[in-house]
Amino acid sequence: MIRGLVSGALRVRFIVVALAIALVAVGAEGLKNAPLDVFPEFAAPLVEIQTEAPGLSALEVEALVTAPLENAINGVAWLDVIRSKSVLGLSSVKVIFERDVDLLKARQLVQERVALAAPGLPAVARAPVLLSPLSSTSRVMKIGMQSETLSQVELSTLAVWTVRPRLMSVEGVANVAVWGQRDRELQVRIDPARLAAFNLTIDQVKQAAAKATAVTGGAFVEGPNQRFSVAHAPAVRTTDDLARIIIENRDGAALTLGDVADVVEGYPPPIGDGIIDGKPGILLIVEKQPWGNTLDVTRAVEAALDDLSPALEGAKVDPTIFRPATYIENSIQNLNRALLIGCVLVILVLAFFLYEWRAALISITAIPLSLLAAALVLNYSGGVINTMVLAGLVIALGEVVDDAIIDVENIMRRLRQNAEADNPQSAFAVVLNASTEVRTAVVFGSIIVAAALIPVFSLSGLTGAFFKPLALTYITAIFASLIVALTVTPAMSLLLLPSAAKKRQADSPLVRWLKKRYRPLVERSLATPRRAAMVLAASVAAAAIVYPLMGQELLPKFREYDFLMHWLERPGTSLEAMNRVTIRAADELKTVEGVRNFGAHVGRAEVADEVVGIDFTELWISLDPAVDYDPTVAKIQEIVDGYPGLFRDLLTYLRERIKEVLTGTSASIVVRIYGPDLDVLIAKASEVERALAGIEGTKDVHSQHLTYIPQIQIRYRPEKGAMLGVTPADVRNATSVLINGERVGQVYDDQKVF
Repeated sequence: MIRGLVSGALRVRFIVVALAIALVAVGAEGLKNAPLDVFPEFAAPLVEIQTEAPGLSALEVEALVTAPLENAINGVAWLDVIRSKSVLGLSSVKVIFERDVDLLKARQLVQERVALAAPGLPAVARAPVLLSPLSSTSRVMKIGMQSETLSQVELSTLAVWTVRPRLMSVEGVANVAVWGQRDRELQVRIDPARLAAFNLTIDQVKQAAAKATAVTGGAFVEGPNQRFSVAHAPAVRTTDDLARIIIENRDGAALTLGDVADVVEGYPPPIGDGIIDGKPGILLIVEKQPWGNTLDVTRAVEAALDDLSPALEGAKVDPTIFRPATYIENSIQNLNRALLIGCVLVILVLAFFLYEWRAALISITAIPLSLLAAALVLNYSGGVINTMVLAGLVIALGEVVDDAIIDVENIMRRLRQNAEADNPQSAFAVVLNASTEVRTAVVFGSIIVAAALIPVFSLSGLTGAFFKPLALTYITAIFASLIVALTVTPAMSLLLLPSAAKKRQADSPLVRWLKKRYRPLVERSLATPRRAAMVLAASVAAAAIVYPLMGQELLPKFREYDFLMHWLERPGTSLEAMNRVTIRAADELKTVEGVRNFGAHVGRAEVADEVVGIDFTELWISLDPAVDYDPTVAKIQEIVDGYPGLFRDLLTYLRERIKEVLTGTSASIVVRIYGPDLDVLIAKASEVERALAGIEGTKDVHSQHLTYIPQIQIRYRPEKGAMLGVTPADVRNATSVLINGERVGQVYDDQKVF
């Protein structure tokens, strides 16, 4: 079979060479549009359900929303683990499936269970929402918006109704979360004293406001020749319109909302905030789908922002706060440079050893052909070109060249011998025989090398997700090299080497120099085999001693220029206090040379991937690639450490995402303790923390902040309620409306809804 393949390639050698040239051209052009990313998709299929429950405390959310949803989802097919989190007004349940499960099928199964559980949730809870599927490294861009002329409400309106819809239409974008959002509201702030003076109830005020903003259809009026549709013009557009709405008529006088309440324009109680370069602003976080390509999505988002620039008058937009595409571009460039340097070194080695440009050219040709063929196979099979794929190609470089060199060197040697023979054979026969006599050994060698990597495909979890693409790329490149060595190398050898073999009959100067020094070494080793065995045994023993002393880590520390910091204050810390600390940190960090910009989000946003309270802040900075990396990072770490009394860390985004997939947090190892008594949990957590802190190599050991948050509790007294005719529902209703507020209607302004 091998002889027939080589013989066929030699017979149509011109066609084989032409096809090789075409492969290089097509491959180079095809890979220009290949999907590029920093890492392969390494997270297991995940479905997240978020349920807003405005006004409910974390304990109420846990008991009334999170637990029922967990019970409903538990036991779904292919389930691996359920993780949940409950914060003030929000429940999040993450359902993680086995790695080989189809994500869309998993979402369907979860949706069915959630639909059954939703009717049993409290009336105050909104409908559960399944978040859009996100990739492992979901965040592709952070966009800061600030303005000297627009208010935070106006800036929010611009972000929510102009920027976000356009970005959501970009292919590959899964979600655009908005931090610092202040939605415009027409608020009716009831004055209890005035309400009592007019002998009105809260429900009457709510009904009047709701009816004034209700949307109803007018149907149509049929004329003799034409049908006219009837539309109601909105009665309420401004606060003045709403203040004039009549609650009831008394003795011929109209009692309006403005008589019993202050009607103002405002915004709901904030659940988070955005800080841009040390000032309040809007932070938009663009997240991509699992099948989205980071570079393509980033460039499409940037193009969309350019298109929107005429509509963003008065707003300053900064899309560079966090841009992982820059890291991908730099990584690809660095790996390409390493690949190019490797190729140049191979060319130099071939030139010095073979001492014949034709032989070197044939061997060098195997590099682009094999690597391009492997990359094209991966691309057209649905793979993504990422750092692990490129690393596999770099590692395969030596094996790829070796296949060609073995063939070329043997063909060259046989052609020389044939030229010296009394009855020389044809060049065709010599090249065919020379190729086939070494090819069997090379084929088996390639199979053995590939077989050595087969165990990698049995790896599971995060390790398998990272190293399977590397192993697959390496094996694909080796077999592509084998095919090139069986076809292209013999064809080019028959075209170029016969004339060269007649001109040159001796080894290259470098080979002669090496042989002169290598022969005595081999002779001494053969004369004293025991000494050679002892040297080998000593080397193995030294390696065995050193190996346990070496550190082990899944991945190296990447030189990223985007950093994030998690700051966690005591539960119950106010938004104002968190903003104050964040702005102060921004001012300090911006003094570090090389820090280009700063962005932070405090608390959470609606339908976002962060389920936290107001006491949590995530700070982001980006560095200029031209700065001295290590000293700059050390200065940043020093500033971060200068804020005692709160938990903080400094991570790069990729490292944070890997830890998040492994443990569900930004820590490398997490110990979870379960139990019904919070006091016992706090005590046990402190014990575990002290025990782990004493282990050599541990750093930043801390327990989660578990503490009782101060609350104002309202306890209904039945005897007083009976005397006043007030029910528990009346108390809850009044408390909710007067403190938290309640949405009773919507105001429409063109396509905007407030």
